[in-house]
Amino acid sequence: MKILASVSPGEVRVAAWDGTLVDAAIWRPGSPDGVGDIHRGRITRKLPALAGAFVALMDGDGFLPDSAGAQRATEGDVIAVAITRAAQGGKGPRLARLERDPGIGPPALLERGPDAVRRLAALHPTAEVVVDDPALAAILRPALGSRMRIGAAFDDEVEGEFSALFAPSSDLPGGARLHVHMTPALTALDVDLGAATGERRAKAGAQAATNRALIPAIARQIRLRNLAGAILVDLGGMAAKKRVALAPDFAAALRDDPLAPRFLGFTALGLAEILRPRVHPPLAEYATGPLAAGLAALREAATRVAADPGRTLTLHATPAIVTALRGDVAGLVAFAARAGRPISLVETRLSPPPAWTIETAHA
Repeated sequence: MKILASVSPGEVRVAAWDGTLVDAAIWRPGSPDGVGDIHRGRITRKLPALAGAFVALMDGDGFLPDSAGAQRATEGDVIAVAITRAAQGGKGPRLARLERDPGIGPPALLERGPDAVRRLAALHPTAEVVVDDPALAAILRPALGSRMRIGAAFDDEVEGEFSALFAPSSDLPGGARLHVHMTPALTALDVDLGAATGERRAKAGAQAATNRALIPAIARQIRLRNLAGAILVDLGGMAAKKRVALAPDFAAALRDDPLAPRFLGFTALGLAEILRPRVHPPLAEYATGPLAAGLAALREAATRVAADPGRTLTLHATPAIVTALRGDVAGLVAFAARAGRPISLVETRLSPPPAWTIETAHA
């Protein structure tokens, strides 16, 4: 087992690899998801109807449930809290109260939580950690010590498996396909058996056996993509009343997931119901929005500079992308350190695709 960290300006892709992907994560040093961060916060409003309270943090508000410490607090209290779930859908992060002195002063970040590299390293404590960037290695070495070495991280095989997690469909064993549809309310997984249904047995028996064999691969995709919240799985074929026999298979396939998802049973329509806690954002959320586009542009620019160090680059991008990049100072600083010079950012009214272009000149 190895933890592999592939670094590009503003973003670190992290994989737990054991001949195939076991876990995957993304870390953006300039805009971390905040999980595990410890803050000094102030109770601004008790909300009995929601069984919790709003807490003012350094850069916004979070929600502290009564069950996590809000019940014994009053408005105006200054307390220490930890972020237990990243912000989502315009809502602030979920918090838990800590029994520690928050100190005196306005809301402030007191301590950063573990990044994705250290998080996966803790999840797989015997794994070697390979980082392809000396600067990041220097940051991680105090925590990881002799477990870490500098070297090539993502080869073509790792790159291929990691990149496939952002596609809306995934190959399953035997020629089946899994289609992933994310909505604000739930994630729907649709299994297309395709060529996976055997032809030597009766159709019903073949579909049952094939679906049973696919369930571990479906659970693996849920874990790798970090799907969370309500998840519905529509298996291929099979009458709804026949699917209930696969309940033990779902429960067994989810058992090793570190987030301990729960299999809730089948709906009247035969959809498998899974509830998986949301802690960090699903991987797909890192592939959308202006910052994602901007960091993809920086990654491409860094590749061009590595191939021809004499180049100076100008990134022409939509105003939203330029604004997002300027707000992620860490990404621009990392690019300048790698390229030996900063990249120029120019706002332009490009219509996607593409939303950005790179202009090259030689020094």
